[in-house]
Amino acid sequence: MVTSNMNQLPNSSYALEFSHPEEQSMAAPWLWLSIMSLATAGVFSVLLVMARTPYLGELIPYVDFFHTALVIHVNMSVLVWNLSFACLLWSLIARPSFLLLNKAIFGLICCAAILIAIAGFLPHANPVISNYIPVLDNPVFLIGLTVFAIGIGMQVLMSLATTPSVGSGLLPDGVIRLGLSCAAISLLVALLVFLSTWLLLSKELVTHSYYEALFWGGGHILQYTYTLVMMVCWLWLGAAARIQMVMSERIISVIFLAGLLPIFVTPLIFYNYEVIDPRHRQMFIWQMSFGGSLATFPLGLAVFYGLVKRITESDRQRAAHSALMTSLILFGCGGAIGFMITGNDVTVPAHYHGSIVGVTLALMGVAYDVLPKMGFTKINFKWANIQLWGYAAGQFMHILGLVWSGGYGVQRKVAGAAQGLDSIERVAGMGLMGMGGLISSLGGLLFVIIVIRALLNRGEAKHQHPGPSESSEREP
Repeated sequence: MVTSNMNQLPNSSYALEFSHPEEQSMAAPWLWLSIMSLATAGVFSVLLVMARTPYLGELIPYVDFFHTALVIHVNMSVLVWNLSFACLLWSLIARPSFLLLNKAIFGLICCAAILIAIAGFLPHANPVISNYIPVLDNPVFLIGLTVFAIGIGMQVLMSLATTPSVGSGLLPDGVIRLGLSCAAISLLVALLVFLSTWLLLSKELVTHSYYEALFWGGGHILQYTYTLVMMVCWLWLGAAARIQMVMSERIISVIFLAGLLPIFVTPLIFYNYEVIDPRHRQMFIWQMSFGGSLATFPLGLAVFYGLVKRITESDRQRAAHSALMTSLILFGCGGAIGFMITGNDVTVPAHYHGSIVGVTLALMGVAYDVLPKMGFTKINFKWANIQLWGYAAGQFMHILGLVWSGGYGVQRKVAGAAQGLDSIERVAGMGLMGMGGLISSLGGLLFVIIVIRALLNRGEAKHQHPGPSESSEREP
């Protein structure tokens, strides 16, 4: 049994509670959208892994299918999943108001996500593998992407307009509001960068160059949004795992502001360089290189210190602990691999796979913890713990295989014979990548099953402060 002093740790309220019925009415739909986007991405991830795995890739006759599937997979597993889940968190910190407008925005974003997904099954998909946001150069996909951006922008503006002030006391819930507000501001800046670039770009550029330039600057800013949301989730999971934070709320608030600060260099980049100038591109690389770890490194160290000193006492705490530990490991690996990039080989996707999977694991952990707060108490935390470690292990194998293959010059964004797997070292590296990808796909599928099963079976009571023997934990 958890002792009373453990329930009163200073960081316990970093995990937000549902104080209004309206919060539950919007949080559950956002979670459904997040899960369905991840499920859609999972289907395409299996096909992608097959396309790049030696011998299996030969079973898929169309290389262009690989690129089309890659576009849908990336957009559903990164853009739609991350921002839909962020909308869930933003809905928790905003005052419950304008419920009808909230539902309308949610419906708009759902329609946009459906358009993005079905565009991959239409003829003449015309995939363009641009960095950060790859696209299908056809009207259905582009309309879906535009509507999605408009809907997300409306949701962020509403959240910022209705979020209570942080307050002078800097309590943990105020720090969470500050962190999510920083993420919202960074997303607004990213949308403004996309819009500014679109207005400044010449429409006469060739297709790939056009989309590469269009999404380069805003895509970099979008990574700050994902990172800030992940940091909020680290605090949430730390509270769920009952770890003792060694930083005060004031220091954590400064860290969040430091994580937001680098994006305000963006206007200077646009003022000094045209969007097609190579120096414009290089400045965003430097912005990410020097500013990307300003916040994650100190907060990650503090959270990791608390993790290694904490012994969990329940399946629910262990799931939060596992999500936090795997997120820190994968995100750290992704960051470290970034310093190994020297060309355009598969070391590049190894870098961003590690980083973005670190974000995904944090979101998965919060999804598990938020379900009982919403009244969905029939969730198996033992299987959740297995899922998190299985998914993380598969992704670690995946990026290890990519780093290995990148060392032997295997190029990115190609599949089948175009990979040039003409040596045992290259075949072994990409084989390890394929095996890890399949394992992580199974882990992602298990996550979807666990969460959907919980969403379809609402418990009788809502558990706000469960202990180590929660009734919400089920045996397999």
